[in-house]
Amino acid sequence: MPTILPTDSNNNPIPAVRLKQSGAHTLTAAATTSRNANAFGADTKLVSLYATGGVYVKFGDASVTATTADHFYPNGVYYDFSIGGDNVPHYTHVAVLRAGSSDCMLYVSEKE
Repeated sequence: MPTILPTDSNNNPIPAVRLKQSGAHTLTAAATTSRNANAFGADTKLVSLYATGGVYVKFGDASVTATTADHFYPNGVYYDFSIGGDNVPHYTHVAVLRAGSSDCMLYVSEKE
């Protein structure tokens, strides 16, 4: 299948997306849940997360909250998550809750 993506040395396509202008979010992960104040763009299909401490995360709408029953996300890992598109529901927010006893930060980057 032809592609316009860049390729690696074995000629395999490398998925390439760019950081979205005004698509950076910073959330404080504390003892109570918090979520991004501004919704992800309707055209955003991927977000990248990076946490400075262990956290619990949950994607959803403007009312989403994170609990200790949600997915644990470790500190120091940069990872891409799909948030919708192509006939699946589109998440507009991410909620975060600290996993340890100290507050930390969750950095979120929208990609297009």
